[in-house]
Amino acid sequence: MPTNKNALVRYRHLDRLLSDHHHYYDIHDLTEKVNDLLEFDGFSPVTQRCIEKDLIDMQGLFSAPIEHEKKNSKNCIFYWNRSFTIFSQEMSREERNLLREVLSTIGQFNGLDNFKWLDDFKIGLGLEERRQIICFSNNPFLQNSNLLGTLFDQISNEVVIKLSYHTFTDSTIRSIVFHPYLLKQYNDRWFLLGAADSDHKILTFALDRIDEVEPLPEKKYAECPEELQERFENIVGVTLYEERKCEHILCWVNDSSKGYVDTKPMHESYTPYKGEKEIELHNQYPQLEGGLFFSIDCIPNFELIRELCSFGSNLVVLTPDTIRSEIRNRLQEHLEQYND
Repeated sequence: MPTNKNALVRYRHLDRLLSDHHHYYDIHDLTEKVNDLLEFDGFSPVTQRCIEKDLIDMQGLFSAPIEHEKKNSKNCIFYWNRSFTIFSQEMSREERNLLREVLSTIGQFNGLDNFKWLDDFKIGLGLEERRQIICFSNNPFLQNSNLLGTLFDQISNEVVIKLSYHTFTDSTIRSIVFHPYLLKQYNDRWFLLGAADSDHKILTFALDRIDEVEPLPEKKYAECPEELQERFENIVGVTLYEERKCEHILCWVNDSSKGYVDTKPMHESYTPYKGEKEIELHNQYPQLEGGLFFSIDCIPNFELIRELCSFGSNLVVLTPDTIRSEIRNRLQEHLEQYND
């Protein structure tokens, strides 16, 4: 076993390069990469012959599964078992890269109260900063975004809270003892879901309507009695009217918008109609030329009506009459606002 510290450093660098399934290296590449890393670590560069000997030593000392294969006229060298490592590591390089991207994805929390642990976590793992390669939509003007860290911490630690809030239509501040369960984002806004302490009814609060959050550590936390994600299966957005039933909604969208609707359905129940059903619907609605007929099955709410109205004249709701009437009334009010 070599005692040369420089040799052990080279083995570590070679171990990572040989397990990298995103790239293929020949002996020249390995020599160049290892020398770059050695110089960065303060060691002197080595020759190609030294790297060749290191590969032989790694096979003999550690039974490294090194394989040679010609790819595009290049004699590539790699581990045939990419999960192999000669060192005891808690995470592989690929796992570290994945974790780095996960931390980058939730990086919108960086700098917020109670999210300093993210920065400490990255430092503790030795995850260096690198350029962002995936970007999600974010609303930099969202009010009370600083509450995300506080609420995340309280949900994680199962803490009952006293929530002070107001509505868009009433500035009066009200309070409620609340068991927080879930933070959900929709349309660049954040919402808190949980149960009222009084009757355990599931409620939803927009974070920008929350005025104060006070922890109540003395109160016993009640576990969520249901799978909250299932509440969103039959709705668009976050507003669930439990007294309303699921509706079968038939729509038509014209040629200019059908591609958008077909590739970005507004609900998972989206069903486009083609073939005989399409012919039948065109016979039933002869005034609608071309386009696409489709249906969704969901519970009507504010977000659904807003989504349907957002297409303007490009989309027509055909059934049920209740939704047609609601959209008609909204459009009529909108039109009157533009009358002189």
